[in-house]
Amino acid sequence: MTSSAETWDMAVIGAGPAGAAAAIRAARAGVRVVVFDKAPYGRDKVCGDGLTPRAVGALHDLDIDLSDAHHIAGLRMIANKTVRELPWPSTSRFPDHGAVWPRRRLDAALIDAASAAGAEVMWNSEALPLFDGDRVIGVSAGGRTIHADLVVVACGAPGEVARMLGAERVVDEPFGLAIRTYAESPRHADQHLEACLTLRDDHGTPIPGYGWMFPAGDGTVNIGVGALSTMKGFKSLNLNSLLASYRQLVQDDWEIGPNLERPRAWRLPMSAQRRHGPGWVAVGDAAGLVNPMNGEGIDYGLESGMLTADLFIENPSTTPDRYNLLVGQRFDSFLRTGRRFSFLIGHPLILRSGLRLAVGTQGIANITLQVMGNLVDSETPGASGSVLKFADRALGLADPLLRRTRAAA
Repeated sequence: MTSSAETWDMAVIGAGPAGAAAAIRAARAGVRVVVFDKAPYGRDKVCGDGLTPRAVGALHDLDIDLSDAHHIAGLRMIANKTVRELPWPSTSRFPDHGAVWPRRRLDAALIDAASAAGAEVMWNSEALPLFDGDRVIGVSAGGRTIHADLVVVACGAPGEVARMLGAERVVDEPFGLAIRTYAESPRHADQHLEACLTLRDDHGTPIPGYGWMFPAGDGTVNIGVGALSTMKGFKSLNLNSLLASYRQLVQDDWEIGPNLERPRAWRLPMSAQRRHGPGWVAVGDAAGLVNPMNGEGIDYGLESGMLTADLFIENPSTTPDRYNLLVGQRFDSFLRTGRRFSFLIGHPLILRSGLRLAVGTQGIANITLQVMGNLVDSETPGASGSVLKFADRALGLADPLLRRTRAAA
């Protein structure tokens, strides 16, 4: 160790929800934490801004004040002419409500809590891992050399950090693209998220994805669309055109005004070649923890960040291996099922039939609600948990065929 190097317990790359959650939890326990983000304070992150009940529960666990967020009672699902408005279920695991909280404000609330807990936050600082052999021993950023017992990678979609760690997405696995903007609407205080499951591209091809209207409660709505890479013609899909088409679809019902900003697109990683190694772990989007069936990952980011901190507090030396094991037990089967399902609905005929089924009966719609709300995982009891286990087995058997006949082009 050189004399010019600073010594910290934990270094976090990325000040979004996952990185902030790790910093909050660790700093409150007395861990010396430094967080780096290459953007300035108050930066916006393109996102749908919707918080599932699972995410709200995680924010409660972090003692974050949600009074600035807009309360959401449930989900309105639309498939062709079928409309189902469902309340979030009451369970012992998660609260019975979600929220919409624009990311500029959500992320500021989280990183402010990390700072208040004692974490040092360095803005406009791009941090890269430092190695000793194959072990990560810290980061370099802005001329500073930081040695740390653990580096937490929380910098979102794969980039330079992921390439250095071999943590890029798995090439043969699906990913998503999404685009959103904001507009004024008299329905900005609506109590439901709205998801239109029947989208088509310029050629009339059904889109495996959905369009959304997320009321922010501040005079505006977040309007956007997302699609999976398994659809035919994905490489030529024009997201701006798809958003414009969806806008026309909801224009009258929501009385939306002109776009308040230029639509912005982003990539949704849904896999990672590695999510841990000697001296480091990846959390949230950087670990591919995004639900392929709805593109949501804030809740997984918060949970994986908190888990990392809890494990580090218990035993820093075993944190990477234990983290990988526990994250795998909690999320892997559900996310694997979602990735396999995305290959299935990449076929237009199957997609059309599946959408009719997804909202066709109240019972199945309730299961769809739990999937769309990230309320299903390896610990889920009852019908939804049973359906997940059955789907995982069935899609596992069909997976080789689905990949060989994938619709992507």
